[in-house]
Amino acid sequence: MSSAELPSRILAALATLSEWLISEKIPHTIIGGIAVSLLTEPRATQDIDATIWSEGVSTEELLVSAASSGLVSRIDNPLDFATRARVLLLKHQDSDVSIDLSLGALPFEKEMIDQSETITLGSLQLRVASAEDLIISKAVPMRPQDLADIDKLLSFYPAVDFARIRELVGEFQLLLDRPEYMEKLEELLKRHAEK
Repeated sequence: MSSAELPSRILAALATLSEWLISEKIPHTIIGGIAVSLLTEPRATQDIDATIWSEGVSTEELLVSAASSGLVSRIDNPLDFATRARVLLLKHQDSDVSIDLSLGALPFEKEMIDQSETITLGSLQLRVASAEDLIISKAVPMRPQDLADIDKLLSFYPAVDFARIRELVGEFQLLLDRPEYMEKLEELLKRHAEK
């Protein structure tokens, strides 16, 4: 993908987010629809999702640091929300692009960050989750757009580790008591295995 294929406001927000996280030495990765677009082909998305490794990070200090880089909270009481939901809801002041910054604490999130790849987009260097980890992360909410993204990722990356995907999504679905996640994922995996 070239930088010309993303809206300028998304590119501006990505640049600010990436520069801030790198300058603060915060382990991170881009996830969600933007990551799918970067690894496959552009798709419509209005926001940015990222995960940071939050061990040893003060959420309050993170908010102050983010604000000094032009990334401000988009809700009242962001610390309360972050404590409950493990997400900072930010927006890029210059472009008004929403950014959901997940405060990673699970072993899978650490693995996803550690295994992320650096993608060059013009002069921008972005840490992006691998196709395999994006499939796993999208298999948990399992919304219609997530299914479409998983299908697209499997088309572009047919050699992903199906066993690892099944194992981790299986663990998440047991914790959440959502067996339908595995059923829908199996349909997609089976269809792509037959290609």
